[in-house]
Amino acid sequence: MADRALLSLSPSPSFTSISDRIPPFHPSILSRSTILKTRLRRTIRQICQSELTAESRSLPRLKESLENPFIIKKILKVKEPSVWISALSVGLPSWLACAQVAVASETTRINAVYEIGELFELGIQLSYLLLLLALLGVGSFFVIRQVLVRRELDLSAKELQEQVRSGDASATELFELGAVMLRRKVYPAATKYLLQAIEKWDGDDQDLAQVYNALGVSYVRDGKLEKGITQFETAVKLQPGYVTAWNNLGDAYEKKKDLKSALKAFEEVLLFDPNNKVARPRRDTLKERVTMYKGVPVKSKER
Repeated sequence: MADRALLSLSPSPSFTSISDRIPPFHPSILSRSTILKTRLRRTIRQICQSELTAESRSLPRLKESLENPFIIKKILKVKEPSVWISALSVGLPSWLACAQVAVASETTRINAVYEIGELFELGIQLSYLLLLLALLGVGSFFVIRQVLVRRELDLSAKELQEQVRSGDASATELFELGAVMLRRKVYPAATKYLLQAIEKWDGDDQDLAQVYNALGVSYVRDGKLEKGITQFETAVKLQPGYVTAWNNLGDAYEKKKDLKSALKAFEEVLLFDPNNKVARPRRDTLKERVTMYKGVPVKSKER
């Protein structure tokens, strides 16, 4: 039985165990992936150490190079084109974008200025139009007024002339007819009717002064200066405070180049009317002229 047991425990020639199938362990039989990983780590460590060593050696040299102005100049000379090219390549798109924005803003500003200019020009045109309309309105008013006055004078002259022809015209009506002819600038007819009014005058002498003043104006405007001065002098004698006759007398003397007599006439006006707007500037001007021409003979213009 024991022999049988031993026989049964001993391996049979046909049976092979698992250990017999597995080959014996050997270091070279490690997995290739593990070996590769180990070698890769070692290589990386060596590379890093060499780079760190090179970097530690190059840093002082780089510092010395940066502190050396000659090397900096060389670097700038060599690198300048590439730097400018890189800067241009980077900045060109942004510059183009800014240029487009600037052009757009400039166009907007020009359009705004153009619109403002159009509005300003339109305002000027409207102002000119309103001014033209105002001038036309004023001109039309004066033309219509002149036409109405002329028509009224014509009607008055026609009525008065009919009375004169009938022989029923009074001195006052003759004076009115003479004044109408004076306003119509028919001076010979005005002189004729005013002389007839003086001949037939039977009223107050102060009112007669107005007839002599009108007759003097007719003579002066008709070119008869001396006769006009005579009529003005008669008018101021009849009515010493007759300011209009004194002004007309001063104007006639000034036309005659008799500056002293003209100055005296305007001073007489200021005695009765110190604020007279006609006599005051004329008096001041004549004073300067009389002082300037003092001692210089002046030829009088007589007609």
